[in-house]
Amino acid sequence: MTKTFRKSALTAAVMLSATAVVSTAQAQQALNVVSWGGAYTMSQEEAYSKPWTEQTGQRIVNIDRSATGLAGLRAQVEAGNVTWDLVDMLPADAKIACAEGLIEVLDHDELLSPAPDGTPASEDFIPGALDECFVATIVYSNIVAFNTEMFPADKQPSTIADVFDLENFPGMRSLQRRPINNLEWALIADGVDHDDVYDLLATEEGVERALAKLDTIKDSVIWWSEGAQPPQLLADKEVAFASAYNGRIFDAQVNENQPFEIIWDAQVFELDGWVVPRGKLDVAKDFLRFSTDTERNAAQASYISYGPARMSAAAIVGNHIPTGIDMTPHMPTYEPNFATALPKDDDFWADYQDELNERFDAWLAR
Repeated sequence: MTKTFRKSALTAAVMLSATAVVSTAQAQQALNVVSWGGAYTMSQEEAYSKPWTEQTGQRIVNIDRSATGLAGLRAQVEAGNVTWDLVDMLPADAKIACAEGLIEVLDHDELLSPAPDGTPASEDFIPGALDECFVATIVYSNIVAFNTEMFPADKQPSTIADVFDLENFPGMRSLQRRPINNLEWALIADGVDHDDVYDLLATEEGVERALAKLDTIKDSVIWWSEGAQPPQLLADKEVAFASAYNGRIFDAQVNENQPFEIIWDAQVFELDGWVVPRGKLDVAKDFLRFSTDTERNAAQASYISYGPARMSAAAIVGNHIPTGIDMTPHMPTYEPNFATALPKDDDFWADYQDELNERFDAWLAR
């Protein structure tokens, strides 16, 4: 019996040791997280990547590839070599990726933390924030900003129509090299009511009208593809106006003291959040749960001017942690900023994105 006991004890000790080694190895293995870079990735690092590493020992490797996230996922899945563990993605791209089987279907109430009062996750996120394969983390806005030093103090631009007015507001513009936002702004600047924008863009007439409006400024546009470009172009006064993510402009205003102002008129607001690449749910689920809980969601909004996607987080957002300023007037959802906002129609772009990308690229080449 003694020999049997010793043998069993030794076996148990070896198994326990092996388990500890595996757990340690898993904790130390880096998690590859794809995001957008700049101030946004910094807010993620401060709000949940660093706390996660401190809590678990697992290192987060940030890869700035979200701008090409859908194409990257397609290539990795087709090659049978998926190296990304979690991807920050726009809802329209997430719908496409989900339909193509590139990402995991998510059971939100099983995977995500409830609110502090016990409200299930499915009831705590704002409408539209949870989709079959998608979990929103923030509400952000696509806006146009301008350098105040490039216009007289008594003649500062204030509407999206001013961006298309070269006579009264001269100077170069910088717009993102894609149809999304540009087509919507072109129609609104041409007098189309917000409620009619997407119905019109679903027609040949609407697309031609939007491109014709963009034709009026085409020769004065520098096209950007990386989110860091617009603030730099504005700071260098290479352009007077630039479309941008509102968080990038906030970062330049507050942390770099740049003389920028946001034109909130016709902001196109949308959600942004996580998707899990196919076959990576077991690897990513713990960090997914941690990074989307109420505390972490509110913490991110204290670093960047993007609203939290969880309703329970909105009430506990504090001041801007680096500077102490009140974050409220910098939020896209602040009432005066939100008065003429346009919600991006993700279903529309899921249906028409490939077609309109081709049309837009052909227009650029003309």
